[in-house]
Amino acid sequence: MEPILKFEHVSKHYPNGVHALKDVSFEMAEGEFISVIGPSGSGKSTLLRAVNRLIPISGGTVRLDGQAVSAQRGAPLRRLRRRVGMIFQNYNLVYSLSVLQNVLHGRLGYMSGVNGVLGLYSEADKREALELLGELGLGDFAYNRASDLSGGQKQRVGIARAVMQRPRLLLCDEPIASLDPSSAKTIMDLLRDMTQKRSIACIVNLHQLDVALNYSTRIIGLSQGEIIFDGPPDRLDDATIEKIYGTSRENLMIGGSGDEQKNTADCA
Repeated sequence: MEPILKFEHVSKHYPNGVHALKDVSFEMAEGEFISVIGPSGSGKSTLLRAVNRLIPISGGTVRLDGQAVSAQRGAPLRRLRRRVGMIFQNYNLVYSLSVLQNVLHGRLGYMSGVNGVLGLYSEADKREALELLGELGLGDFAYNRASDLSGGQKQRVGIARAVMQRPRLLLCDEPIASLDPSSAKTIMDLLRDMTQKRSIACIVNLHQLDVALNYSTRIIGLSQGEIIFDGPPDRLDDATIEKIYGTSRENLMIGGSGDEQKNTADCA
């Protein structure tokens, strides 16, 4: 069975000399929930953004449903990107619009340019968006401005928008980094449950090791652009954790994240 996602010897070199990914290879099957862990600068965000070609890779091949992403241009690339939903640390909502309008943006990739600009969504899309908001506990907020929501509520809107794409794969870049522990648990529960229910494969970049261990079917550990570990959570031992992070498991758990400092130049 063809994997949903396949990295074949992928590398990424930035102009500043940073080698963000070094000969990265792995496959992902339908229904997997993969957490990518590692300190800032390890290549996590670069890996995620290479999937739908938000950044160009320097070498190797990324395949989505068997198609080489780097070979796609124009309309074929836009069609390929429909299959990949994305959730961001900082939500990326249009705060002047309603919650419902933000969720409906998940359908823009399927609409003509004119209909998209004018916001001419179908009644079926509107019903689906309202049902999603209800499923996420936001039914009463559909017509509120997105700016009025709490951080956890904004991230739930981001999940609804991504699911509205009807993606095969969901990419989540530090989706709980800006949230308090209670909201973070709610978001991780929703991501796991909604992707399992819809058979959507999911990749989540995380700084929180304990969260990765609790929610993943599989963990990929990166250090300086290389895969140090790829396997189920119960096989991630203390020695490997120290190799990934350069510090002990105990230090990571006490801090709650293992690396609180965000590197804005990340390449991670």
